[in-house]
Amino acid sequence: MRSIRSIEILCLALAALVLVWSKALAAHLWPILSLLVAFAALIVAFRSRGFLPGRTRTRLLTESWSMVAFVTGVLWFTGKADSVMVNLYLLPIILSALTLGRLVTMLQVAAAGGCYLLLAAATPGLDVLSLAMAARAVGVLAPILLVAYLTSTLAADVTEARQRIESLAHDDPLTGLLNLRTFDELWRREHQARERSGQPYALLVVDINQLDRINEEFGREAGDSALTLVAKCLQRSIRSSDRAARSGGDEFAVLLPGASASMAGTVVNRIRNNVYKTTLDLRSRMIRCSVSIGVAVYPQDARELRELQSLAEHQMYRDKELRRAPDTSANG
Repeated sequence: MRSIRSIEILCLALAALVLVWSKALAAHLWPILSLLVAFAALIVAFRSRGFLPGRTRTRLLTESWSMVAFVTGVLWFTGKADSVMVNLYLLPIILSALTLGRLVTMLQVAAAGGCYLLLAAATPGLDVLSLAMAARAVGVLAPILLVAYLTSTLAADVTEARQRIESLAHDDPLTGLLNLRTFDELWRREHQARERSGQPYALLVVDINQLDRINEEFGREAGDSALTLVAKCLQRSIRSSDRAARSGGDEFAVLLPGASASMAGTVVNRIRNNVYKTTLDLRSRMIRCSVSIGVAVYPQDARELRELQSLAEHQMYRDKELRRAPDTSANG
């Protein structure tokens, strides 16, 4: 927002400077003063918290199109199509390219082109239908179009890179689930919210059975495939409001906001079935995985974070003990 404010103030300052130097201010004092004061008032309004709160894109659209209108007004008083300030259109277009995407940017380029042709039609001595005028328009508008395209492309690349960095910071790179640090932050916030409301939630600890055996027999890549398989099964088994994470090694954690013990049990059975029904094809052998799962429900089982985690882990290890029989099978 500071950068946008700087662009707006720069636009206002340049316009005021040229209007004074060109002596247009003396010739059209009140219309020009009204234009400058109106745009300055808009800048102040845009910066206020009460202007379109929570609607950032609408706010940016309003600001950028207001700048296009302001620049057109400045050009009208400083020579119309002959004005030295034609390139002032670059400021709102760059603003749109950086914040609003390529479609809006190209629409503003088209609008700037249309305004330029209207100004040319009002400029004495210019024939807007002549080849000379067409060449002149191309010379003026082509650099604006090029800057708009390059800036919007650069902005898209920067946005993609930022999203990738944020994804690496929050997600496990192998499974695409949340990493442990992010999960712990979400879990802590959820716990605090449930403490205030008194509503339940469930914590699941999920462990892949005999992953070491898969790694030894088929290699590390096979183990990674098993981890990815279980992660996808977890995502298919939970709601969009639930959160799943890889907590390390062969373990996963799942947070079920608002879930009672019976609801958590339903999710546990769904996870088991989804994992068991999905097989890995390794060296022409179909490997069937299984998981051990522990459950702890707040506030029924415990009220402290670490108590809930300890209880869920204890239940998971108990479940693993009950499943000591071989948990992978090979077919064909």
